[in-house]
Amino acid sequence: MRGKVWAAVTQVFKMPMALIRRMITKLISRVLMSTLPSPKMAGQTIGDCNRRKMVVGLGNPGMNGSRHSVGMAVLTTLTERLGVPDSWRSDRQVSGEVIVTQLQDIQLILLRPKLLMNVNGVSVAKAASKYLISPEHILLIHDELDKPLGKFGIKHGGSARGHNGVRSCVDCLHTDVMPRLRIGIGRPSGKTPVDRYVLGRFSQEEQNVLDSVMKQSVDVLLTYITNSQPQTSPAEGRRASRKNNARTLSPPQDTTEEQKQN
Repeated sequence: MRGKVWAAVTQVFKMPMALIRRMITKLISRVLMSTLPSPKMAGQTIGDCNRRKMVVGLGNPGMNGSRHSVGMAVLTTLTERLGVPDSWRSDRQVSGEVIVTQLQDIQLILLRPKLLMNVNGVSVAKAASKYLISPEHILLIHDELDKPLGKFGIKHGGSARGHNGVRSCVDCLHTDVMPRLRIGIGRPSGKTPVDRYVLGRFSQEEQNVLDSVMKQSVDVLLTYITNSQPQTSPAEGRRASRKNNARTLSPPQDTTEEQKQN
């Protein structure tokens, strides 16, 4: 018996650190997801639910101004455009801060997770459960290494492409159909590690570019929310079974709504 335990321990140490961190993150998410809030919109019809959407700014709480929290910065710009910048209220049931507002005939839920980026999906899944919002009506805003600063675009579902916050949302919602507004931050130059780069702050020159990008991206975001229909249903995206984690793949769809800073 002792030999089996020792063999298991040594096998763990042979695993790549990235895989170990991934396993720990999934375990933490599972614990945090053990209780979901009761639906707040009970008694609503399917039509009512289809007129309700959620926009989430992914990021790390308390790290405003960092590249990794640019999704939260865009969400702040959105609240200013909607005239509700001071309406945030803390909601312990969803582990985040929430604004409920109206945009034309759409009830809009804005969410700012209060959990670390790698487990942002817990907050998103809890809010989706509380407000009865289906995954295709949840739009994620996040930073994108593979787009240079000054570019952004909407992606209609698909893989997380290495983004831990998006991956957490995919794991917790058991699907990858959520549309995303991806804000380019570019990749680090030289030998700067990616984790240090994304947690770093924008320079003043970069911030000047970003200010314009945030305004333009909110324009695109508002048009998308009010005019678009879901690009895929949950059944057409990649959905993980709660029982056996069986997955089917759907190709991601990149938007043509991409802007470049002049």
